[in-house]
Amino acid sequence: MHTDLRVKHDIEARKKAAELFGKGRGYKSVAKELSMSRSTVRKWQQIWKAFGSEALLSMDGKPARYTYGQKVVAAKAVVEDGMSKGDAMARYGIMSLAPLDRWCRAYRKGGAEALRPKPKGRPKGSGAAARPLTREQQLERRVQ
Repeated sequence: MHTDLRVKHDIEARKKAAELFGKGRGYKSVAKELSMSRSTVRKWQQIWKAFGSEALLSMDGKPARYTYGQKVVAAKAVVEDGMSKGDAMARYGIMSLAPLDRWCRAYRKGGAEALRPKPKGRPKGSGAAARPLTREQQLERRVQ
């Protein structure tokens, strides 16, 4: 049987957490009851508040992909308009606080342009300078 190592906690733990959140319990008491770290349960609570139990239970460990437009609108709402991060997550469909934090930092530094996708791969001409030929290589070239 194959176990997905990207998902650290099984569905039963997330199901129990969603049930306890539904009863009005906070992340600290849920973390204590489930014997889990507070930070993990706090993230789950944010997802549960923003998207409901279905999203919490369907987490598969794969990082979500967001468009340039989603990033700009969400970061602008938090940085310039004063929207709370939780509200921005719910409104713009962001499943985690970590990317929103990164986008807000980048937006503060460089505006919307800082959130543009970066080109992938190594830039052209970035290779190291050619090494000088050894004495043997110089002689071989002369012979050819």
